[in-house]
Amino acid sequence: MNKSVKTALIASGLYVGSVFGSKLLVSQTPKAIKPFFRNRSPYVFAHRGGLILAPEHTMAAFNIASQYDIDGFEIDIRLTKDEQIVVLHDANVDRVSNGSGLVSDHTLAELETLDFGYYFKDINGEYTYRGHNDAKIVTLESLLKAFPNLKINIDIKDHPSTKAGQLVPSLLYRLIQDLNAFDQVLVTSFHDEQIVRFNQYANGRVAIGSGEQEVRNAFLLFNSGFGHLFQPKGDTFQIPTNVKGIRLDSEKFIHFMQSLNLAVGYWVVNQIDEMDQLLQKGAHTIVTDRPDIAHHLIQEKYKK
Repeated sequence: MNKSVKTALIASGLYVGSVFGSKLLVSQTPKAIKPFFRNRSPYVFAHRGGLILAPEHTMAAFNIASQYDIDGFEIDIRLTKDEQIVVLHDANVDRVSNGSGLVSDHTLAELETLDFGYYFKDINGEYTYRGHNDAKIVTLESLLKAFPNLKINIDIKDHPSTKAGQLVPSLLYRLIQDLNAFDQVLVTSFHDEQIVRFNQYANGRVAIGSGEQEVRNAFLLFNSGFGHLFQPKGDTFQIPTNVKGIRLDSEKFIHFMQSLNLAVGYWVVNQIDEMDQLLQKGAHTIVTDRPDIAHHLIQEKYKK
């Protein structure tokens, strides 16, 4: 037999053997459930404090949302010029305040002079929070102290390549340690690298989410029949219901993640019917701009 043909046959045999053998050789271990996720589900998190009800990421929003029996807040964090962790989504302050420029170019004291209710309009189109005392910048430390009985889902926004992004994982862990908030927080990011950096300090003591790349890998393995090869690093997937028309909310995919003890969360869900459908499929967490609507659904059908 021709040597090249022999080589091809051997290679094919090894590939087929590896595919079928992988089911026997790989031991898939479900995640140990962290204290953050040990309360009864479903969880409802107010997205940026419930940004439809009040200016996002302000105490005005957090105070209103907390009245609706939510489980916690889903927030974003940024690092200031003087290395203070503030609760903010955008890299700059232009969209949500009367100021301008990068968060990382401002000190905390400078940010405290800005009006973060300046552009917010209520349902009547009125600027009801302009100049409001509770429409100011919020530090992560003050938020954790103000709501010790609520869970805080923290999304690291600063890019890993920036100075702020390089500093924030260690500073975040130090703050959590100082406040003994290990079981109160969940730390995640779109950037897998930021989660890895944070966990180098936390060493498993804090619940972490899965980054964009890990979610993509899990979805591809599951849909190609090799879900058994996926070993989760994070404790939760927080994902949209679809990406560019690809549905991420199938009941089978949710059950696959449940089998690994991964809490499945969906954002941003603002319609009561969609909330109900996701929870019926087995979703663990709903992140919403409308904690008021979620409250009514939970009270009527999922009362804890």
